[in-house]
Amino acid sequence: MNTMIVFKYIFWVLYRIWFYILVALPIVILFPVLLISISKESWYPFFFKIARVWAKIILIGMGFRYSIKRDEIPQKDKSYMFIANHTSMADIMLMLVSVKNPFVFVGKKELAKIPLFGFFYKRTCILVDRSSAKSRQAVFLRAQRRLESGLSICIFPEGGVPEEHIDLDEFKDGAFRLAINHQIPIVPLTFADNKKRFSYTFFSGNPGRMRVKIHQFLSTKDLTTDDTKTINAKARDIILKQLEVFNP
Repeated sequence: MNTMIVFKYIFWVLYRIWFYILVALPIVILFPVLLISISKESWYPFFFKIARVWAKIILIGMGFRYSIKRDEIPQKDKSYMFIANHTSMADIMLMLVSVKNPFVFVGKKELAKIPLFGFFYKRTCILVDRSSAKSRQAVFLRAQRRLESGLSICIFPEGGVPEEHIDLDEFKDGAFRLAINHQIPIVPLTFADNKKRFSYTFFSGNPGRMRVKIHQFLSTKDLTTDDTKTINAKARDIILKQLEVFNP
């Protein structure tokens, strides 16, 4: 193993450690404020603003230069279903800086086990056990309450992080069924570079650009659950084609 490769592995280890420091440090510093912000469900928009600052600190601290292009801008005080491709631990942060409308993540319950981060994650997000039909059904009830309070929802519809050789996995129907049931627009986002910048492979990652495209919204007006597969395929096709444009 030559010297350059050794230095690469040392860099990757330190880069990962630095990421977790950036995730944890603002939470430790702002812990009392964060605790107050989650004490009432109606105060969630304030918590969301803090979360956006936290996300920016991490992305900038990691050396990620993000740029966001918008085909359409979400209206203030309107609910949406935000969806994006999922390849990186940085996807959460990039979604937070890309979208100003307060939204609630629907995410896997395993993330609640992460020290410190998990404490706030399980109190502010809608957790789902994808192996349990009962848990998946409960998501709809909790999401309905959030939507009725004027918030939006964010789901990564691949249902997990696909293997690295897969550009975009098949989408689950949950996000689209939920959007149709509540007649809210679906907002597809494409994250172009997250897999290169900071994938789930431990010995990988480096500073650089992160491009985001917020696409034209997909209306669910007058759609029924019979249209779920159709709009699912349409949303996936939009993101897949944009990935091909970003990375020909």
